[in-house]
Amino acid sequence: MPDERTFVLVTDRPDRSAAISAALRAIGICDVVGPEETWRDRRALAGVVSDLTLSRPEADHCLRALQRRFADRPLPVVCLLRKATQDALRHAKTLGATVCMPAYVPPETIAAALANQAGIMAGAAEKAVSQGVVRAGEALTGLMAETRAGLPIRMGAVEAGLGPILTAVQEGGLARWLDTVWTHDDATYQHCLLVAGLAAQFALHLGFRHEDQFRFVRAALIHDVGKARIPLQILNKPGRLDAGELAVMRTHAAIGHEVLRAGGERDPMTLSAVRHHHEMLDGSGYPDGLVGDQIGDMVRLLTICDIYAALTERRPYKSPMPMADAMAILSSMEGKLEARLVQSFGEAMAAAV
Repeated sequence: MPDERTFVLVTDRPDRSAAISAALRAIGICDVVGPEETWRDRRALAGVVSDLTLSRPEADHCLRALQRRFADRPLPVVCLLRKATQDALRHAKTLGATVCMPAYVPPETIAAALANQAGIMAGAAEKAVSQGVVRAGEALTGLMAETRAGLPIRMGAVEAGLGPILTAVQEGGLARWLDTVWTHDDATYQHCLLVAGLAAQFALHLGFRHEDQFRFVRAALIHDVGKARIPLQILNKPGRLDAGELAVMRTHAAIGHEVLRAGGERDPMTLSAVRHHHEMLDGSGYPDGLVGDQIGDMVRLLTICDIYAALTERRPYKSPMPMADAMAILSSMEGKLEARLVQSFGEAMAAAV
């Protein structure tokens, strides 16, 4: 047993509890209880997984009682959401959730999220990944907040998050990086961290020089900075956007480019990657309708990472697409994406499995 800390899985779905409790026992002792639990004699709890239907009164009562009992020592609470809407996220947060995840995520991912929240590291690889996600997340959070507020951006903070990303992917593996990033609540931050991890794996696979690894991962991490200026009702809308909303969303690439230029960014590759990561070789992309050789190599690589991340992400309105299906879609985009680079990306992903 790697840790003798005690965790509780509170659930109203006993049919699902066996797999989750087995995963939790890899990080400590796990008790499985129902929503009627009064939390007596459990002062030594290290964390909780809530697998409850939050709309039911007994679930609300149970989690509020837990919150009150541990008010002096807030507990890590991983809340599994049956419907991961923005309203459900907000409700879970008011009930004390420290991490929210869709209910369909693998049990091992749930255990990893709780271990991270409880400060448990099973080994050097897990520690590298956890620290990498935290450092990169902090850098991204600061950049987005400054952009949203119209403040001067500080790229130095972004630079500090790049090394940990490369170290995390190299030492901990891409799969651990993706599993950890998928526990992030915010869709935009999650996407940027996913693309950064994929870019790190791609750069390492292609044997980029150290300097080029940093430049590529840097561009990947900040490629969607313009989304900080997109209205939240569009940015966080579940499901498909209508034509008007899509037109607004598509302004994010040009906005990000202008934000970076105004902030003093001078690296041509970074500026091009942020502005042009939605361009296609056949001229069907945006915002400038670039064609063929007008699109640089690094941008072509980033576009592949970006599309793959979007296809395989976990969203409230769709399940994650398997790697093979996502690669089949990328391969079908010949003429829009460079087939040779898509093949290399597939090899990089296969090497990471």
